Amino acid sequence: MAPITFDKTTRIYPGSSTPAVDQLDLHIEDGEFLVLVGPSGCGKSTSLRMLAGLEDVDGGHIRIGEKDVTHLDPKDRDIAMVFQNYALYPHMTVGENMGFSLKLAKTPKPEIRERVAAAADLLGLADFLDRKPKALSGGQRQRVAMGRAIVRQPQVFLMDEPLSNLDAKLRVQTRTQIAQLQRRLATTTVYVTHDQVEAMTMGDRVAVLDHGVLQQCDNPRELYRNPANVFVAGFIGSPAMNLYTVPLEGDVLHIGETAIRLGRDAAAAAGTEVVVGIRPEHLSVGDEGLRVDVDVVEELGSEAFIYGRALIAGAEQDIVARVDWRNPPRKGAVIHVGIDAGNVHLFAARGDGERLPR
Repeated sequence: MAPITFDKTTRIYPGSSTPAVDQLDLHIEDGEFLVLVGPSGCGKSTSLRMLAGLEDVDGGHIRIGEKDVTHLDPKDRDIAMVFQNYALYPHMTVGENMGFSLKLAKTPKPEIRERVAAAADLLGLADFLDRKPKALSGGQRQRVAMGRAIVRQPQVFLMDEPLSNLDAKLRVQTRTQIAQLQRRLATTTVYVTHDQVEAMTMGDRVAVLDHGVLQQCDNPRELYRNPANVFVAGFIGSPAMNLYTVPLEGDVLHIGETAIRLGRDAAAAAGTEVVVGIRPEHLSVGDEGLRVDVDVVEELGSEAFIYGRALIAGAEQDIVARVDWRNPPRKGAVIHVGIDAGNVHLFAARGDGERLPR
């Protein structure tokens, strides 16, 4: 086990003038489960592959523990990687797949059997050791790939979208198993996903990237409650936060009948307009407030959301609100929603859309 440090780490692919990863500064604690998340092309997989030694580093450094591994071969980094496609050998049994790296390292056969058996017990694979991968389900194959990493007893686990090939129900089950397993092993883990729900439910901390730049890294609760900028606000949360650019009249902005006064520093930083962020749960159906034409009603059992249109800042804009799941409005209905002004988020409309103080 060991901490990991990205120190202004940069990757620029040949033929491109724009960095895929731009001066990444990130420290991951010993035993921490850190998730890299962001949209396609944000640099999360490139960051992981640089850490694994599968991509060149064009600037900065990467350290595992006290060791600078920036230019070391993958085999010299003491890491184990779990891939999206499992990468199992079809002609080998489960046990042979799990112990193959130890065999290459010329580990004594009794020790290989012992470590494979221990990992199989941990993963519930003890009854499958003599089967070939084609006889296993997708979830079982993923556990074999995990077992192959575990038997190596590395300092660091790297996981590149390991659940993307599983169906929805199995993804939920397997992500819980992976999180529980990581807590038990206490091995430093870096996990890449594009699924922000997966990121929020698994990570001790979540690092959000966009266009190769780290936007924010914090625990899931803090990311949700205090997003650092407009991008993080819109990316974290399902359904996404409602975001509207609203003109500022002195130090006051209006959304329908709701007036929100900014502090002196926030008003000075904002200029003439501000981006207002409202979570769906901070809109409440009532007799007054914004008039909303309901287009879609999404019922999820214990929750319900409406997707509609409202007049905001002089234009008709999309809006999402959480409603009473026991008595949701009908599609095509007209409702009114009030805004919880105390939970409104404010961001600059210019620059990087940084969060404004309240």
